[in-house]
Formats: sequence, C-alpha cells, structure tokens
Amino acid sequence: MFELRPAHDPTKAYGFVNCVINLKDLSSSIWTWHRDGDKWAVTKIIDIPAEPADPDKLPPILKGFKAVPPFVTDIDLSMDDRFLYVACWGTGDLLQYDVTDPFKPKLTGKVRIGGVVSRAGHPGAKSGALSGAPQMVEISRDGKRVYFTNSLYGNIDSQLYPDGIDGWMVKLDARPQGGIAFDPKFFVEWPKTHRPHQVRLDGGDCSSDSYCYP
Repeated sequence: MFELRPAHDPTKAYGFVNCVINLKDLSSSIWTWHRDGDKWAVTKIIDIPAEPADPDKLPPILKGFKAVPPFVTDIDLSMDDRFLYVACWGTGDLLQYDVTDPFKPKLTGKVRIGGVVSRAGHPGAKSGALSGAPQMVEISRDGKRVYFTNSLYGNIDSQLYPDGIDGWMVKLDARPQGGIAFDPKFFVEWPKTHRPHQVRLDGGDCSSDSYCYP
C-alpha cells in the first residue's frame, strides 16, 4: 500500500487504497474501504494484471518472472469524487476510472508513457523513447487537468529502470464525461540527474485540499 484516498465529501465514509504489487503474480489492485454496519471493511474493486514480456528487455529483478508488473505507486481522486486516477509505474499506464459507484468502477480513460519495456513517447518530447512512467499524480480542483511525474525514489528507480531515469512532467486534459488525452504542448524536462516527484498546484489541488467538498 502506498496511498490512501478518502472521499472528499465529508458526509461519505469510504475511500480507496492501492496494493502496489502481488508477489504471487505481479498484479496490482485497488480496494474500497467502507463502513459495514458498525465496523470497517475493505472490498477489492479493480485487478490490474502483469504484462508478459521478453526477459531480455527486463531489468534483472524481473527477468525470472518474464513479465512487467503494473506497479501501482499512486492513486488520486477528483474533487467531486467521480474519477479515480491510477498510476502504473511499471507498465507506463495512467488509468482513469469512473467511481461514481465506489464498488463498480468503470474504465473511462487510459494513456501510456514510458514504462519498463514499452518506453512509450509523448507528442511534445524531443526524443522518442522515455524512461520512468506515471508516478505522483495531481488533479486540478476543477478536474480538467491532470499532472504527473515519472520518478518514485532513487533506490527503487534503479531497480526497475537500471539504465537511469530522465526526469519529466506531463499534463493530461480530462473531459467532464470521462476520457483523458495528452496536452501535446506540455512536456517539462528536468535537468540531468534531477528527478521530479511530488506535484503541487497553485490555488489548491485534489490531494492537499482533502475536505473542500461540498
């Protein structure tokens, strides 16, 4: 578990938590924690499987598994509690789920950038293949903009990305009805040897302004 995201609506007693990796099959998962009578309970709502991969393209720590784990390192919830964003730092995916019903999520958007094997590019990047992957996620209070960076922690970065990580930050445009897309004009490269981690937005954002709704 890396992140715990409660509903922003203070009248609601539920939230979400991520399981970074299942050591049996390298999958990741998302769980809803909630009240069950006079007790707390937790229910699995999303399974994200590992992706088979050529061992020759994998870092030493993963070669024996012949697969890339999603490695969900961050989740973030929009201020209206409608969309949950899931960062898959292994595969390079940033997933958007409609969690209007917190027990029945619907996948509404997906982009891929970086990734252990895929090294997917960005329309605004000068170079094609990118290292690192979606990691710390931040959402604007109006839910229209989603930002994320690509570095986790130095010691862990080198295990999944042994060739090194060149730091970057990107922005997604989010549609009100669901769906996300890269802003082709927003690709921020960090100086060499510098790696970005946490994002904070001027005027507030959805993880630091935890109880601003309704």
